[in-house]
Amino acid sequence: MNWTIEVVPVPVTDMDRAKAFYAEQIGFGVDLDDEVAPGVRIIQLTPPGSRCSVALLQGMPTPPGAKVMTPGTLHGLQMCVTDIDAAHATLTERGVAVSPVRHLGDAGWEEGKGGTWNSFLSFDDPDGNSWVVQEAPSDLGER
Repeated sequence: MNWTIEVVPVPVTDMDRAKAFYAEQIGFGVDLDDEVAPGVRIIQLTPPGSRCSVALLQGMPTPPGAKVMTPGTLHGLQMCVTDIDAAHATLTERGVAVSPVRHLGDAGWEEGKGGTWNSFLSFDDPDGNSWVVQEAPSDLGER
């Protein structure tokens, strides 16, 4: 049996602002924006080429025993790209405040590209949820 991660909820304060950020600035595709039940709105977005989506939720009841995530508390979500410099340029052109490209070196984090699997950049969404982008040697389907 496979256990696949398909949707990650991202806690946000303003659904429309978050939708614009993820769709227009980051480039995620909008799969769904609907009121699925009275007072419950779901916006599901998927990064290009990804098998996993993110969901922005409003009015969704918390399942018994689950914890509520506060906007801005989701940190370290990671995406992979095959060209970190192109990703940096694209995000910058779209107005995203993005870190320099960095790698883990002998003295900790150092600016510039590293070797295979060792080039990263990071950014925050409007609520302060943080993302990491890592350069992969090939697309997921080729690994």
